[in-house]
Amino acid sequence: MFRLLSKESNIFSVPVYIGVLLLIVISFNFLDFNTLELISAAVTFGGVALGYFCFNAIALNYQTHLPLFLYTVFVFALYPGDLDIGIAVALFTNSIIILLLTNDDVSVRNYSYILVGAILAFNFIFLPTTWPMTIFVIFHIIGTSDRIGLHMFRLLFGITLVILSYLGIAYFFNLNSFNPAYFPFKGLKLMTKFDNLYWLTPILLLLIHAVMDHFRNFNRKSPTSRFKYTFLLVFSLAQLITIILYMGKTYEYLLLLALPASIILSRMLRFSKKYWMQEVGLWVIIACLIIFKLSTYFNFY
Repeated sequence: MFRLLSKESNIFSVPVYIGVLLLIVISFNFLDFNTLELISAAVTFGGVALGYFCFNAIALNYQTHLPLFLYTVFVFALYPGDLDIGIAVALFTNSIIILLLTNDDVSVRNYSYILVGAILAFNFIFLPTTWPMTIFVIFHIIGTSDRIGLHMFRLLFGITLVILSYLGIAYFFNLNSFNPAYFPFKGLKLMTKFDNLYWLTPILLLLIHAVMDHFRNFNRKSPTSRFKYTFLLVFSLAQLITIILYMGKTYEYLLLLALPASIILSRMLRFSKKYWMQEVGLWVIIACLIIFKLSTYFNFY
C-alpha cells in the first residue's frame, strides 16, 4: 500500500480527496438538521479542504498521495460530526494563514500581514484558546522579515480593525457585559487523564522519531527544506500549546494538528531506510487512528 501511495499525485488528486472529505462530513451530519451544526460542518469542510492545498504551498512531500491520504484518515478519525464552531473556524483560518505565509511571492507575504492580523482577531473571537497562533505569527515575522517593525505594525493594525469592529457591533446591540472566555489564562489546568489518547501513543512516538531524525540530518537538508520544516514545527507547537492547555476531553482539538502531523509522518515514512518499516509504519498509523475513532464512538472509557 505504501508503494501505491508513494506515486506522484496529479491535478485530479486533490478534487478526489476533497470529494471523499465531503462524503465524510455529510455522513457524520446526515441526520443533523441543526442550523448551527450545518454551518459548523460547512466551515469545517472549507477549512479541511483548504488544507489539501497547503501541502503544495509548504512543498515538503514531493507531491505524492501519501500525505493527502494520511490527512484524510486523520480527519476521518478525529472529526466527531458535531464539531464546535470555534474549532471549525480555527481550522479554516489556520489554512488561510498557512497559504498566505508560505506564498512564494515575497510581496504577497509582506502585504498580507494586515489580513493575517484580521484573521487572528476573528479567530480569537470565535475561539479564544487559539491565542498561541498570534505568538506563532510574531515569531514568523521576527525570523523571516527584514522590516520587522513595519510588519508588526501591519499585523497589529489588522487585529485592531477587527477588534474595533467587534466592539462597535457589540455596542450597537447593547452587549455591555464582558465574557470571561475572552481571558483564557485563568484557571489553566494541564491534562491528567488521557483515556482514549493512549491509542494514539504509537503515532506520537513516530512523530517524535520523525522530528529527531530531521535534526540528526539537519545539515544535509536544503535551506528551503530547513526553513519550511521549522515553519511547520513552530506552527505545530502553537497548536500543541492550545491542545495541552485547553483540550481536556474535547478530542476534536486534535484536528488542529492533522495537517502538520500528516506532513511530518509522510516525510518520515518516505525517508525510512527499509520498505517493511514504511509499510508497517503506515499501517500502524491507520490502525491507531481507527481504534481511536472506535474508542471515542463507543466510549471505551
